[in-house]
Parts: sequence; C-alpha cells; structure tokens
Amino acid sequence: MPQSLEARVDRVAPIPRLAAMFRRNETVLLLVLVALLVFFTIGSPTFMTTRNITNVLGQASIAMIAAVGLGMLVIAGEIDVSIGSLVGAVALPLVVIMNATGSLELGIISALVFALAIGAVNGYLSAYLGINSLIVTLGSMFVIRGGIYIYTGQKAIPDDLALESFYQIGNGRLLGMIPYPALVALAVFAVFSYMMGHRRFGRQLYAVGGDAEVARLAGYNVRQSKFIAFVLCSLFAGVSGILLSSRLGSAVHVSGLGFEFQVVAAVVLGGVSLAGGIGSLGGVALGVLILAFLSNGLGMLNLATEWQQVITGLIIIGAVGLDELRRRRG
Repeated sequence: MPQSLEARVDRVAPIPRLAAMFRRNETVLLLVLVALLVFFTIGSPTFMTTRNITNVLGQASIAMIAAVGLGMLVIAGEIDVSIGSLVGAVALPLVVIMNATGSLELGIISALVFALAIGAVNGYLSAYLGINSLIVTLGSMFVIRGGIYIYTGQKAIPDDLALESFYQIGNGRLLGMIPYPALVALAVFAVFSYMMGHRRFGRQLYAVGGDAEVARLAGYNVRQSKFIAFVLCSLFAGVSGILLSSRLGSAVHVSGLGFEFQVVAAVVLGGVSLAGGIGSLGGVALGVLILAFLSNGLGMLNLATEWQQVITGLIIIGAVGLDELRRRRG
C-alpha cells in the first residue's frame, strides 16, 4: 500500500529543517561560542570557574548595552563611531555634578541628558540634514575626545565622595554572584529584542534600513525613525559610560578609547549588515560574548596582546566573509 503524501513529507522534512537551522546566523554563532568555551576550558583550568565567567560577563555587559543601541542604528542603515568618545565623556557630568552636589541621582541624570543631546545632534545632522552618518559621527568623535582632554587636562577626576552607591552600580553583584551590569544588559537586550521582533518600532527600522524609499512609500517616517535610532544609540552608550566610570571609580580621560571599534566588531560579527536592514540583536549579543570570551581565553593562555588582536581581526573577517557567502547562496 503506497505511503500517503503526508508521511513522505514528514520523513524528508527534518533534513531541510536542519539545513535551514544551520543557515541561521545565530545558530552558527552559538556553535562558535560553545566551541570557544570548550577549547579554553581544556586549555586553562581556571577558565570555566564561577569567578572568571562572572567577571567576563560583567565586562562584556558594558559592550553589550552599547552594542544593542548600535545594532539598531546599523539595522536602520546608519553608523555611529562616536560612541567610544561618548562613553568617556558622560563620566564628566556624572562625577563632577556628583562631587559638587553629593547626589548620585543628579549625576546620572546629567550624564544621560548629555548622551541624549549628543545623539540628538548626530541624529539631526544625519537624518534631517542628510549628512553622511560616518562623517558626522567621526567629527563628533574627535570633538568629544578633544573636549575631554581640554576639560580634564588629561588627568582623571576622582569620585571625591567615595559613594558606596556609585561603586555598587558597576561593581556590585546580585546574591554575591551576578554582576549588576549584566542584569542591566539583560534587561536592555530583552526589551529591545522584543521591540525589534514584535513591534512596529522594529519593523520600521528594518524597512528603513532595507530600502528607505520603499519604507517612505509604505508610510513610515524615515527621518524620524533614523533620528530615534541615533538617540537610542547614544543613550545606551551613555549607560555603558556610567557603568564603566563606576568600575573605574573616576572620570578617566582615556576611558572609551577604541571602544567604538570593539562594539562595531561585535555588531558585524553578530551578522548585522552594514548596508542596513539585516541582522538581529540576538546575533549582536552572541558577537559580544564571542569577542569577550575570546579575549579572556587568549589572555589566560598567555598569548601576547598583539597576537590576540590579530586573531580577533581574522575571526571577524572570516565570519563576515562566510556570512556573505551564505547570504549569496541562500
């Protein structure tokens, strides 16, 4: 008796489904992360310890928060290379106002307002005046970093009050184990992953980044969407800057140097297309974790910093190349 059509479909379906699963960028990245964890666990007896893992998560969380913001902006078809300078700059109003008033809350509010203002300027120049976002934010990067050096005289500004509450923001742990920055990063990631996948906000950013003209004809406000993405990107960089300054206990003039490249690398490694319209925050999160554990593991193997940078760069180039190959075949 011949098999039914349904039975034959059920029999052959798992293979295409499995192939489709491995075409997903997030699946590949997850396998890479697992492979790295296994490799470094074998190579170093202290790698897979609670202390080391929680330390890496705490450090990676600062990049994770900024990467969520930058990921959304790149999906919208724009870029912001000023976030490293902004991470260093927000520590100034935070620490200066906190020292002057004795209020951590006023310091945090001032830092976030400063970050929002930078995002609004970048967003207005790029989204509404039509200036290339790379040029705008490259200019912002130099202006902000130069302003930091001028204001501080290239010297750190310490937390004179030594507030325990300020210290706990970046260094405290829930139940003595989970770093507070990791909880902040998880909350930011969860909320905006949902927004990108299930709300109009996310559909707008994907549409605008995929084809701005088609998005406009579909009724989306292209300029407004990009402007909001710029503001959110700067806001999250500001949050990262607050956490970093808490970990350092001061406003350090070199804070955030190279941070923008670390975050851009994580976003690209996570599968977000620099052309816009493609990628996911899940991939971005995995990209951040891969780079964080890679750096930590190579350090534990006593590999020179120069070689760590070379290996990291090669992995990023390889990941982007393979992803592009997969997209062309798919």
